[in-house]
Amino acid sequence: MKKILALVLALALSLSFTSAFAAEKISVIATENPHAEVMELIRDDLAALGYELELTVVSDYVVENPATSAGDVMANFFQHIPYLAGYNASVSEEEQLQAVIFTHFEPMAIYAGTKASLEEIAKGDTIAVPNDPVNENRALLLLQNAGLITLPEGTTLESTCTPLDIVENPYELNIVELNAELIPGARADVAYAVINGNNATLVELIPNVDGLYVEAADSEAAKAYVNIVVVKPENAEAEWVKALEQVIYTQEVYDLIVNAGFAPTFTVPAAEEAAAE
Repeated sequence: MKKILALVLALALSLSFTSAFAAEKISVIATENPHAEVMELIRDDLAALGYELELTVVSDYVVENPATSAGDVMANFFQHIPYLAGYNASVSEEEQLQAVIFTHFEPMAIYAGTKASLEEIAKGDTIAVPNDPVNENRALLLLQNAGLITLPEGTTLESTCTPLDIVENPYELNIVELNAELIPGARADVAYAVINGNNATLVELIPNVDGLYVEAADSEAAKAYVNIVVVKPENAEAEWVKALEQVIYTQEVYDLIVNAGFAPTFTVPAAEEAAAE
């Protein structure tokens, strides 16, 4: 009997010890490349700091912010600064979110559809663009910079232009608005496609390699459209957020972003950079 009691007590102490040192969970919802890839890359580093990553991967831009606002997940990683601003402007103060970790810029580009180069453009050609307000305006500005259309004077990245706002369309282009994640698969049905960086890489398109016309690294877009990790404002200074930043701002993540064809917007801490050399 004493042996059984001792065994029960030992088991109870063991469970108590395990519980006391159980890893704190960090739940993140992210789109696939490079966001989910970054999260997978940092999983072990987070574990070394005492955190367990719970990652949910999605392919659209619909559920991430509402899920974070509702507390279903602790953070999301899929969007850039203007997209978050648009979301915050559309919801109540209680639902608004905050950017905490600034990671990289994903150039938007015009890609070939049925036409292999912009020199082949002809009257009546169809071009697919994202249909969400922020990225649609950005896509139309890209088409303007490529010399294909003209938008109203004074149009900026903060504008919300649609194809109805085009003031000059010398090629009489048919601008088709689609969900951003559907555009890569629609290239066989359009002459050209304007695709976000992360959606492009899902079909192995690298902006600065495969794009027919690409947002420049020194453009206003590069400064504005930085991708971010987002949380509820009350979590902005949480220890787990600091842990996320620590394991994201590393040489490994920097290299992953570069290899995906994107531009990191953070610098690797000097000590780690020196160790990597």
